[in-house]
Amino acid sequence: MSLFNKKKDPGYFTPEQQSEIVEAIKTAETATSGEIRLYVEGHCRYVDALDRAKEVFDELRMFETTSRNGVLIYLAMKDRQLAVFGDEAIHEKVGLDFWKQKLQQVKTHFQQKAYGTGLKLMILSIGDALKTAFPYDKVSDVNEQPDDIVFGK
Repeated sequence: MSLFNKKKDPGYFTPEQQSEIVEAIKTAETATSGEIRLYVEGHCRYVDALDRAKEVFDELRMFETTSRNGVLIYLAMKDRQLAVFGDEAIHEKVGLDFWKQKLQQVKTHFQQKAYGTGLKLMILSIGDALKTAFPYDKVSDVNEQPDDIVFGK
């Protein structure tokens, strides 16, 4: 059984929140060749969520984007861990402080248990950075990664 088969939300988000998050991903990707994915699971199997985000990024094969500009948002709901992992080209353009800033921006929303709102804002903000660094090219751009939320264990 694949780790990434289509699983339903185990109750972390309402159907409306799921739709809004997926719509935010689609909106964020409209002006960029970059790709954004959200992976949500209950528990993180590592002490550092960034290590798990890197593992999921690789397992989802997000490094296969043409411009190496994929971004994975990783969330372990029960462990209350969040990480963002950007592929080499986008990380090179925005740097470590950018990712830290994105995490800090959603902290208030997460403390208020407004996960959907926090994720939408983070996704759209990352989309703005991708748009600046990797603008959309109507001739060559294709959606290289699915826009749906991936639910793990």
